[in-house]
Order: sequence, then structure tokens, then C-alpha cells
Amino acid sequence: MGQSEILKVAIAQISPKWLHREATLQKVIDCVREAAGKGAGLVVFGEALVPGYPFWVEKTDGAVFESPVQQEIFAHYVNEAVCIERGDLDVLCATALESKIAIYLGIIEQPRDRGRSLYCTLVYIDQQGVIQSTHRKVMPTYEERLVWANGDGNGLVTHSLSPFTVGGLNCWENWLPLARATLYAQGEDLHVSVWPGNDRNTRDLIPMIAKESRSYVIAACGLFSDKDITDDLPQSPLMKERIKGTLANGGSCVAAPDGSWLLEPVINQEGIFYADIDHQKVRAARLSLDVSGHYSRPDIFQLEVNQQRATILKKPQKNP
Repeated sequence: MGQSEILKVAIAQISPKWLHREATLQKVIDCVREAAGKGAGLVVFGEALVPGYPFWVEKTDGAVFESPVQQEIFAHYVNEAVCIERGDLDVLCATALESKIAIYLGIIEQPRDRGRSLYCTLVYIDQQGVIQSTHRKVMPTYEERLVWANGDGNGLVTHSLSPFTVGGLNCWENWLPLARATLYAQGEDLHVSVWPGNDRNTRDLIPMIAKESRSYVIAACGLFSDKDITDDLPQSPLMKERIKGTLANGGSCVAAPDGSWLLEPVINQEGIFYADIDHQKVRAARLSLDVSGHYSRPDIFQLEVNQQRATILKKPQKNP
């Protein structure tokens, strides 16, 4: 077995500079460089990390219609969101190229062609520094729907990261059998799941996905507590009054294709954690179950997926 069978992966479990895009991106860039320096070929960050998960919604009466409080916080959230077309990720892409490392990063995206709506987006940047996919969460969960728009199937794709084929989903999407099946059908054998952070979400689900897919599964989580609320945020006194203690305790982990832990859920600890994953073990595990191979029975079951990017303006096709 050659060294090429092994990929070192890094999971950056960090807290954001909450609701501050540039400061959080700098923290991400520092982690990318550190992970690359340790020999990692992939580094993964939590859901909505840049500029941060909307923890305020549940705690500050986020469902009150036309609330000036919610409008003020949301306007700030829009201002700090990531606009890829504006070049907000250019430095990160250059860092990926310089460091020869691939990146999965959870962002709040504000695309130019969708008004001021926000999307929970999982971005994949390859080792050449190119953004290869932007997966917008297909269905925000519960109170998230008050500040995030519905995504689409455009980012439900996999990528070659030798010797693996990697794909990723945001948070609660990892519970969706058809979303997982879409990635399995494209050859996925390294599954990335990103979360705002809590081991209650990852401890049971991650080994299950590993056993189902006979793949390696990564969970990358964030951290957040009342200490992350800075005085310069809108409605900061209200948020400090309502938000107490820890809301995201981490839970980042890595499971092997048999569901065993390579990295058990890490709780309340900021840092970069590593695992060496061996593609030979994927192939061995697929002997008894391969859900997109000999167990898939395409003569009986087929899955149709719309992978078009959702947009309001349908441009006519140009004549050849």
C-alpha cells in the first residue's frame, strides 16, 4: 500500500469573530495556513462560520413581524455576509493555492442576483485555489427560515481529492436520505458535514452515515457563547441580556467507514484536529454494502435531481 492511499484531513473547530466578516475570514486564513503546515490536504470549517450563525433569532423574539430590533440586526447581517462576486473570498482562495490545500467553509452568502436574501452556503475551494461549488442549504431549519432563504440543488456535487471523492452538506441536510443519496450516486467516499456546533447533533448521526455509506465522515462544528457578543454589534445589550452561557459546544469528529471513531466529538475546545484517512479501508468496507454500487439496483430505484442554480432572470439561449 503506497502513501498515496492516505489523506490527512484537518477539522478547524473555532468560534467566529461573531457577525464580523473580515475578522472571521482572517481567523480562517490563519487556520488554513496552520493546517497546511501540518501536512493536511483538506481543512473543514463549521456551518455559517463567516460571519456567524444567527443565534440571536431564537433568543430575541425573532418571529415578531416588522420588528425594528430584528430589522436592525438583519441589516447588519446582510452587510457582513459574504458576496463571492465582490471578491470576498479572493484572499482565502489565494491562500488555498499557496498552501496546496482544499477547503470546505460554511458562509452566509449574499449573491448579487438574489436581492438582499441570505443563503447558508457551503463553499468548496480546491487545492488550486478555485471555488468549485457553492452549496446553498436546501431547507433552513426552524428559526433559521426567518433570516435564510431556501437554497437549490446546484451545489449537490462531489469533487476529486485524490484518492477520495468528497462531497458536503450543511447541518440538518445530513438527515435527508435523498440529499445523501445524491452525493453517494456521484461516487462520494469522503462525506463532509458542517454544523454550528453541538455534540448532540453529531455523536449519533456521524457513525450512522459512515455505516450507511461505507465512507469516511467528517463533522466540523463551531463554538459560540455569550462571550462572543461584542459591544459594537447592533442590539448588543439586548443580546447580552437574552443570550447566556454556551450555545454551541463544538462536537467536531471523524468516523471511519465501519462507524468507529477516528476522532471522537471534541467538546468546548477550540483548535485544529487531525485524522489520517486510508482509502483502502473504504474499498474493503464496500464488499458487504455499496449503496450506489451493487446494492443500488438502478433497474428498480432511480433518483432525479434538479441541479440548476435558482435565479429569477432566465436568460435566453444565444443562437450558435
